[in-house]
Amino acid sequence: MSIRYPNGKKFIQTGILSKKKNVNKDDRFSNRGMTLEEDINETNEYYRSHNIAVIHKKPTPMQIVNVDYPKRSAAVVTEAYFKRPSTTDYNGVFRGKYIDFEAKETKNKTRFPLQNFHEHQVHHMKEVHEHDGIAFALLRFTFYDEVYLLLAKDLLPYFLEKDKFKKSIPKSEIEEKGYLIPIGYHPRIDYLKIIDKII
Repeated sequence: MSIRYPNGKKFIQTGILSKKKNVNKDDRFSNRGMTLEEDINETNEYYRSHNIAVIHKKPTPMQIVNVDYPKRSAAVVTEAYFKRPSTTDYNGVFRGKYIDFEAKETKNKTRFPLQNFHEHQVHHMKEVHEHDGIAFALLRFTFYDEVYLLLAKDLLPYFLEKDKFKKSIPKSEIEEKGYLIPIGYHPRIDYLKIIDKII
């Protein structure tokens, strides 16, 4: 059987994989190619399609400055600027409650750097929390492929202590105050299972 590329060139196999390398596969690393954002987007799509919740990623406000039109049917943005800082990554509604959260990941094995959060995001979570919305952060430690849900009430005090040279949250404290979310197949990160128990 002859295989050809879309441009018509013939595919020529250069080598045959006769033996698989004996790799000690660890389940923790089976989906390391997925980013936290991709996992959350897949999860939110699952929630919408199963009528569980309506939660979306917020678009970043952009000011378009220049657009090229190489064809009549296509436009290419060649220059744009952020209009203003965005708030958090995701928001929506679950069981009549307003949900608002930020998603962050780190390669650090023992601590979560606070510099990953921007001041306007922290301020926004504080406002949502004060108005009885459900605000939280999903924090992924990529080395372990572990995702924790940390409620705003447990996250915000770390920023109030920022002047005391707190630059990060120890993983042990996130494990103690947060909720480990088991990584699943579909949905990938079932964070609403935890929120459902909290509310």
